[in-house]
Parts: sequence; structure tokens; C-alpha cells
Amino acid sequence: MRNIFRVPDLRGKILFTIAILGAYRLGSQVPVPGIDFDAILSLREQADQTGGVLALLNLFSGGALTNFAIFALGIMPYITASIIIQILTVAIPRLEQLQQQGAVGQRKITQYTRYLTLAIAFIQATGITFIFGRGQGTALGNTSAVIVIPDFTFARVGLVILSLTAGVALLMWMGELISQRGVGNGMSLLIFASVVSTIPFDGARLRAVQGNFYLGAAIVVAIGMMVAIVFIEQGQRRIPVQFSKRQVGRQMYGGQNTYIPLKVNQSGVIPVIFASSILFLPVLLSNVLNWGWFQTFVNDYLTQPDSIVYILFFGMLIVGFAYFYTAISFDPARQADNIRKQGGFIPGVRPGPQTERYLAKILNRITLPGALFIAFVALIPTVLLSLTSDLGAMGGGGAAIGFGGVSILIAAGVALETMKQIDSQLLQRNYEGFLK
Repeated sequence: MRNIFRVPDLRGKILFTIAILGAYRLGSQVPVPGIDFDAILSLREQADQTGGVLALLNLFSGGALTNFAIFALGIMPYITASIIIQILTVAIPRLEQLQQQGAVGQRKITQYTRYLTLAIAFIQATGITFIFGRGQGTALGNTSAVIVIPDFTFARVGLVILSLTAGVALLMWMGELISQRGVGNGMSLLIFASVVSTIPFDGARLRAVQGNFYLGAAIVVAIGMMVAIVFIEQGQRRIPVQFSKRQVGRQMYGGQNTYIPLKVNQSGVIPVIFASSILFLPVLLSNVLNWGWFQTFVNDYLTQPDSIVYILFFGMLIVGFAYFYTAISFDPARQADNIRKQGGFIPGVRPGPQTERYLAKILNRITLPGALFIAFVALIPTVLLSLTSDLGAMGGGGAAIGFGGVSILIAAGVALETMKQIDSQLLQRNYEGFLK
């Protein structure tokens, strides 16, 4: 820790990151204008009692949703926009060409993502405003309707929607500032701050409801899960690559041996974040369509962590997004082509199509256990808390999510990635890093 603050450049980046995160937490407590504060307190209490999708969304916003703060939507609209853009990149040749143009094309794609984020934020802000403004919050798992906007006029509703949308734009800008001038991935750190900020309160509520022994057992399980997460995150399959010698003029080049590191969990915590944002869509649709049977299905199955439908749906989303993100981040065809152009080969495998098939086969084999692991970590602790505790009946349902697997996975994964970035910058300056 002392080495971090000995480097002026790194010290400035870390202090800047902390300042932005502090501003984000401050904005999570500032409510939008024109709301009923007594209704806000009631909404927060119901989220703590019932859990479900409302508690999950409240987790990713760091409590800003139940405060109806300017950052109530959190960074989830940006995550949803990123999913859509990445899917369209595979389907639309123009976007694929932009992705292959380097920094110039990436700036264009980032610009498209920003515009789409604002559009999604406006739609979600409108949906949430109508859900709670007119007392339709029962579909989010509430036991009773909460009317947050007492004076439901066009001007008041427009002000609330505009404030929530502007909050998303400001939050997106803050995340990009962290990525450019701070340490770590800005969007991931904002989600990390939201998740970590709820853990002390959820732990205290768990202790008040279940006692010290249950809290101690939950902490031991959480630490064990963190150790397993670090173990899987560090796991690699190293594929050896040899480069033949070639002579250029009087110089001899090549001949060295290296390897391609394929991570067991190539996608990190991104599938859990993606799946959580998709899980919100049926809830929003149930309020927009206003179909009784659909609202009943969403409320009974998709908002209950111990429901078999919730477990299967959320688990399949995580596994599917793990394969999807891995396919985007690592292209076997492009990797095989690069190895061939550089005069390299994998021992025992011919260059070209055979190398591509070999890499694809290994990638599929190691992605499956990694995807199943993160689905297991995201679901099992939350299900155990829901089944073995009296949280739902005694006013602590939100702790089943805030102190569950999603929180542990995101907190450990983002912290590990940030530590790696700090570690690499320390090693570049000849300082001893964190990781041994």
C-alpha cells in the first residue's frame, strides 16, 4: 500500500478514482424533485422486506433506486446498450468494419453506445416513473403499491423522467472519466461501489434477524466463495506456440517459444451483470402491457430467488452470456491467422483451419466449467439464504440478495481486475506489486 502512494502519477489516479466514487455515492442519496419522502421511506422498507427484482435493482444502484435519487437507474442502461451494440456488431457488417478500424472505429462505436444508452435510460425512467408514480409497484415484488409522485401531472412527470435520464448521462460520463484518468474500468468500479456499499447494512440486518452465529456462518461462506472465485479467475490453459527462425538481411529473427493464455473464466463478471439487466425486462414489460396473468407469473416466479423458474432462467442467462462474451473477446479464426502470419505454429497442429478448430475446441471446453461456476456462485448463496433464514418473514429479504452470490462475485471479480492493473503499473516502475 505504501508503494502505491510513492508513485505520484499512480497516487493521483487513485485519489481521482476515489473522488469520483465519492461523488457517485453522494448522488445516490440526492432525490429527484417532486416526490413524496414518506413514500420513499415506505418503498425502501418494502425492498428490504420482500427482496426480489426490486432488491436486485436496488443492489446495482447502491440504494439509489429506493431513494428515487438522480442515479436511481444506475449504470444498467449503459450495460444494456453495450449488449445490444455487441450483438449488432456481429450482425451488421458496417459495425464490424468499425470495430476492426482500431481507435477511430472504437470511438464511433462508443458514440453509438452513448446515444443508445440515453434512449434506453429515457424508456426505463418513463417505466419506473409510471410504475411508482401511479402505485403499480406490486409487480416488482412489493407487498403493496407505493405512490412516489403524489401530484401526477405532465410537468411533474416530465421533470422526474428528465432528471433520471440526466443522471444516467452524468453517471456514464463519470465512468468514462475513471477509465481515462483513474485506475480500473470505470463502469465496473461504479457497480462495485454500489454492491459494496450495501454489504455492511445487509450484514447488520442479517445479524439482527438471525443472530451472530448465522452472520458468522454467512461470512465464512462468503470468504470461501471469494477464495474459489480468485482461484478460477487466475486459472489458465496455456497453449504452447513455437515460431520458426527466419533471416532478414544479416539478422536472424524468431525461434522463441511462447504460449497463448486462455482463462477458464474468459468473461469475468460481465455475464452476471448482463443477465441481471435482462432479468429486469420482463418486470418492465409486465407493467407496460398490464396483463394480469403475465404480472402474476413475473411476481410469483421471476422475482423470487428460491423459485426454480428464477434459478433456471437466471442460470441459463449467465451461461449463455458467458459463451457470448467469450466468443466476442476471443476469435479463434483471427488468432489462428495471426499466428500463421507471424510464422508460428502450435506443436502437433497444422497452421490455418486446423489451428482454428483446435483453439475453438479448447475454448469451448474450458468455457463450460467457468460459466457453470459463476452461475453456481451467483445463485447458490442467495438460494441458501432464502431457504435457511427467516429474512422474508421478519423484514430482511433484501439481505438475501445484498449479501448473496451476485454481490460476492462482482465485488471479488472487479477488485481482482483493479488490483491487477495497479500491480502492473507498480511493476513497470520497479516497485513490488500486490500479486505474488
